[in-house]
Amino acid sequence: MIGFLDLGAATRELEDEIHAAVARVVDSGWYVGGPELTRFEDDWAAYCGTAHCVGVANGLDALHLALRAVGVGPGDEVIVASNGYIATQLAVTMAGATPVPVEPDPATHNLDPARIEVAISAKTKVILPTHLYGQPADLDAIAAVAATHGLLVIDDAAQAQGAAIRGRKIGGHGAAITCWSFYPSKNLGALGDGGAITTNDPELAARVRRLGNYGSDVRYVNQDLGVNSRLDPMQAAVLGVKLGKLDEWNKRRAGIADFYQDTLADLDGLTLPHTPNWADPAWHLYVVATPDRDRLAARLTEAGVQTLIHYPIPPHRQQAYVAQGLAEGSLPIAEALAKEVLSLPIGPHLGMDNAVRVADAVRGAL
Repeated sequence: MIGFLDLGAATRELEDEIHAAVARVVDSGWYVGGPELTRFEDDWAAYCGTAHCVGVANGLDALHLALRAVGVGPGDEVIVASNGYIATQLAVTMAGATPVPVEPDPATHNLDPARIEVAISAKTKVILPTHLYGQPADLDAIAAVAATHGLLVIDDAAQAQGAAIRGRKIGGHGAAITCWSFYPSKNLGALGDGGAITTNDPELAARVRRLGNYGSDVRYVNQDLGVNSRLDPMQAAVLGVKLGKLDEWNKRRAGIADFYQDTLADLDGLTLPHTPNWADPAWHLYVVATPDRDRLAARLTEAGVQTLIHYPIPPHRQQAYVAQGLAEGSLPIAEALAKEVLSLPIGPHLGMDNAVRVADAVRGAL
């Protein structure tokens, strides 16, 4: 069986360096905060081309704390994509605000800038696009809409480590705050949960750091109703090791994606990922679409290829958001994509020989 993603392979490739990093933390006596965390925050900010990075416990916290840092709260609305993982909408709800789902561009699966304006109301405070599958959303077009209406942009880059828009890395591209997840399966993944925000605004960085430290800048002095959300220095040390490999691993992913694009392009009934010419994706996922998705997935399983569905239920159709009152058919693009998308293996340790086997299996299954 060709597995969807071999998480252990990344650790094995860097085994000596990771063991040394973990031992360094153990020996240091710094188990919360400290120099390992500071070093990674500085390195990640530099990689993204931004001034500040604040490590937090996970990607959901990054989104939630970013929203709170810009003042989002009860009575506010935040525009989000109608498709993708539920975490983006959960963060809005956790901040006390209302998520307003807007349909994606059917070609890119990312929030469609042309559809945003009609969803803006007097309560709208933030536009929150997701760079879904590691494919960059058009932040420039979204920022133009936001500027017209005096809104902020916070982007969810949980799947987009290393992606770029018009030659500039996501994270320093111009959003007020960019939010990251370092969940183990991400392009830059920890050995457990982890997250961060990047920003060029020192005040926003300080607010996120304070909110994630019990609302405190000074020990035992609590200015805000904060939470405990800090990136563990052990994970920071591991991420620092893996950061040195991120560009190489992303190139491996891109090579597999290019092979799939060339090899599967002539198949009827199979829609391949569309990348605008201004986008440099991270290829976190390689997502195809077909009306006969379940049959294709079953046949690939029979052929020894593991696939996954990202994501089978749109957020508005989840039980958690039944109170939104968005009935089936209310967001047809998101609902159609949920029924048709299928993710093929594309990890950096897949190897071209296995990529050939995957492509052959897809051709044989259609």
